[in-house]
Amino acid sequence: MLYRRNGLPEEDELVLCTVTQVFPHSVFCNLDEFDRTAVIHISEIAPGRIRNIRDYVKEGKKVICKVLRINPQRGHIDLSLRRANEGQKRIKRNEIKQEILAEKIIEFIARKQKKDLKELYNLVTDKVFEKYMTLYSCFEDVINQGLDLETLGIDPKLADEITEVIKLRIKPPEVEIKGKFHMSIKTGDGINTIKEALKIAQNSNSNAEINYESAGKYGVLIKAPDYHEAEAILKELTETVIEYMGSKKGEAEFIRKK
Repeated sequence: MLYRRNGLPEEDELVLCTVTQVFPHSVFCNLDEFDRTAVIHISEIAPGRIRNIRDYVKEGKKVICKVLRINPQRGHIDLSLRRANEGQKRIKRNEIKQEILAEKIIEFIARKQKKDLKELYNLVTDKVFEKYMTLYSCFEDVINQGLDLETLGIDPKLADEITEVIKLRIKPPEVEIKGKFHMSIKTGDGINTIKEALKIAQNSNSNAEINYESAGKYGVLIKAPDYHEAEAILKELTETVIEYMGSKKGEAEFIRKK
């Protein structure tokens, strides 16, 4: 990973580390994002008594730790491996994967233009990091907010090429709501009434998919950029179906999948 930050991390921050040396009662690591050395005391490796520290870490292993203490004057950084829970580690891993994806985009363009990767990376990030903490967060704004990279000071031709690759490789965020309609009607033409209700609802929003599952049951899948929009689509969809079925003396109920 090319990404590097200046200065020191903050206390309680999650950091990606590479184990460099393992001793009986401590472990030395390199903070990948800062190029600084830090230490994990044996008491911060794992809960309980540790008989052999090498059962948990070894040289070259990548670990995600929490920053415990920092001494800015001496540059000492104390870490904890055991205090970083699985949820926090998962979030950090995802952030790292996203940044690597962003770097792969620059790498692709560097190869295409036959330019040095680090030179091109520095050329782009010198502008991006004036406003953004990471390259990926900038590329997200290209997808979600229509950011024009040229406004950051990047050469217009290069900005257009990066944007083109971003749109191919980074998908907009998407959330899903799943559930099913339970529908019934006692009139002779009931099945056509149900089909018409679902057709009207389906045509009202292309983000909703409705499929037959079994007698009187229809699966619903709603996709949207965020939950607020997804909930709005669901509300409109269910109101349309329930109102139409009610007007035809039928019944409809939406059951959300947890």
